Amino acid sequence: MGVVATARGRRAAAFAARLARSARRLLHGLRLADAELSLVVVSDRKMRALNRRYRGVDRPTDVLSFSQREGAGPPPDGLLGDVVISLETARRQAAVRGERLEREGQRLLIHGLLHLLGYDHERSAADADRMARRARTLERWLR
Repeated sequence: MGVVATARGRRAAAFAARLARSARRLLHGLRLADAELSLVVVSDRKMRALNRRYRGVDRPTDVLSFSQREGAGPPPDGLLGDVVISLETARRQAAVRGERLEREGQRLLIHGLLHLLGYDHERSAADADRMARRARTLERWLR
């Protein structure tokens, strides 16, 4: 078990490797060190195709999560699911925020991971607040 990172290209692979280290720290802190998480770094083109196929939105997005959890209870055999991050979108967002790419990647990783754990900011304002508070806590773990 653990974090499996996948990416195409040298820069994307280095970015994915750094995020995988962050993911391991997060899983350890969440007491999910034995869980399995797949982290995939893709291009905007690939992300657009995924977003179109799975969400019906024909544009790239920054992060998508594909959970192995359905309903209540722990994930099957410790499988959390996949977090897919667009490197190009992360780069653009980092520039807009004035952040390092690694910090933006960590923000996206946390967002995706929280979705895998059942958080959903789109359900209600209260759920969005709960998710934002949890994200801030996890961000502090990586500083």
